Formats: sequence, structure tokens, C-alpha cells
Amino acid sequence: MSFPASSPTVSTPTAAAPGTSPEFPGLRRLDLRTLQVNITYRCNQACSHCHVDASPSRTESMDDATLALIPPVLQARGLDCLDLTGGAPELHPGFRGLVRAARRLGVQVIDRCNLTILLEPGQEDLAEFLAAEAVTVVASLPCYLKENVEKQRGSGVFARSIEGLRRLNALGYGRSGSGLELDLVYNPQGAVLPPPQQALEADYRRVLWQEYGIGFNRLYALANMPIQRFSAALAASGQLDDYLALLRASHRPANLDQVMCRQLISVDWQGHLYDCDFNQQLGLPAGLPDGQHAGRRHLRDLLQRDPAGDPIQVAAHCFGCTAGSGSSCGGALAA
Repeated sequence: MSFPASSPTVSTPTAAAPGTSPEFPGLRRLDLRTLQVNITYRCNQACSHCHVDASPSRTESMDDATLALIPPVLQARGLDCLDLTGGAPELHPGFRGLVRAARRLGVQVIDRCNLTILLEPGQEDLAEFLAAEAVTVVASLPCYLKENVEKQRGSGVFARSIEGLRRLNALGYGRSGSGLELDLVYNPQGAVLPPPQQALEADYRRVLWQEYGIGFNRLYALANMPIQRFSAALAASGQLDDYLALLRASHRPANLDQVMCRQLISVDWQGHLYDCDFNQQLGLPAGLPDGQHAGRRHLRDLLQRDPAGDPIQVAAHCFGCTAGSGSSCGGALAA
């Protein structure tokens, strides 16, 4: 069983490759509120839709000196949120120290968690740590059906994900009044847009509670971005051009006001800055201020400079964030 597309497939024959389109509207950053940091590409899974191309064989990991810059940057820019991602960010040896430092500053910390990491050797107390620090868990569960999850993520992953959710629920995550937020992330199975988020959330809530006794706060429906591993799979099956055309044809200008790059900046494992995590994976550095054409911006630059007003690097893949109901790290942009 697969979820229906929220928009029919468009058969326009040709679309520009990611990183080459001049057609996406120009954007500028608003006030920076969120620092999203990819601290490692290492992961205990290798999912078919992963735009980071993360896997157990990846070795990229942020060094101690760069990691130490993060709390001062949070303070210097007065940021509200530290969004930690990977790979599996929990596999970085400095993950817990960074979380503690950010929470001492009163900053919300988001852990982009794949759930199965909670069951890995050496991570047996991870759920308790996250609860003790009141970390917001944004957990990837691309479907509530076993066959769909394992098609994307591998055999046995669904049962391990359910067990991870049960551990979080037992600590209060997803429970009313606990103050511990548990949000789930849905990705479509293929070259289609996500279905309407509100209706899908109701289905998730009903099935997960009735079948497994699991509760959560919110569901985020994210479009699959046509880059890295997912792009290669689409190209191999002859669907890449049609998917890019679908994204373009489904563009909604109203979503431009809420795309995540307007108030977020992405940091790679080396400390380089990007306008979003997708640009990071395509090697498109954060836009430089007007009149500047050289150099590459680094995390340390945020200690002295506010990036509000800077131009944002846009390209063909950006239509993945504005198509249909829109897609961001916080799910759909429109009802």
C-alpha cells in the first residue's frame, strides 16, 4: 500500500538539473532564528530517500574546535533553536556535551532522530538523556505501515522504530502535559508529492495508537528532494525529469514567505555555512552579501556578523520546498 500523491504526475519532458535553474524566485534571509548543524554523516542506516547519502561507512565528523564554536554563536546571534542532524547526530562523541551546553543557554535543541539509534549498543541510555535535557525529538518514520518503512529503510527497521517510540513514550515524550515534544516525519515512497499533512497526521495518530499504543505531538510531511541518493535512484528509473517537472508545475508563490532558509542557516561538519541542508549536499555555499564575490563563509563568521538580508542561493531543487503544500524541516507550509 502506498499513499496517494497530493498532485498528479506531470509529463513535461525536460527539466533542468539541480543547481542549474535560474527560474526559482530570488530570496533574502530574514532574522536568523535557527542554527542547523550537520555534525556527522555517519549513520547506522542507509535509507533510499536520504539526501545526505549517510551510511555506516561515512566517516565525516565535526572536530572539537568547530563544535566548540556553536554555543558562542548561539549567544552572539541570540538564536532560539539548535537543530542537530546527520547522519545520526547521536553517534558524534560530542553530541551530549553540545546538547548540555545549548540547553544551559536556554536554547531549544532539536534532535533529528532515526529512532533505531535508541537501540544501538552504547546508546541504551540515549532516550533518558534526551528526556533529562528536554530535547525536542523529531523522529523519522516514513510510514505507519511496515512494508513501506522497510522498503525505504531496510528489513527489521519498522519493529526497531516502534520499540524506539515506545521507549520515548514511556519517558513522557508525546504525552500531554509532559513538556517533552515528539514529532514524526513522513516521506513519500517515490516521485510524488506528500499527501495533505493534516489528514495524514490523523491517519498516523489513529493507526499508531490502535496498533501499538504510541502517541506523538505532530507529523511533518516532507517532500523528497531530487538530490544525492534519491536523485540517483530517480535517474536510474527514468523518473528524474518528470519529478523535477512536477515540482516546478506545483510551485506555490505563497510558500516563499515560509521556506526554512529565510530564518535558518545550515552548517556542515567542517563548519562551512549554507542556506539550507539541501544546498549543503549540493555544495552551494551560503549567499554572500551584495558586492562580495569571493571567499567561503564559516561558522566563526557568525560571531561577528548578522546574516539577515543576505541573498539566498536558489536553484531547481528549491521547487521541492514550494511545491503543493510546501515542505520544510517543520513540515508543510500551508494547509
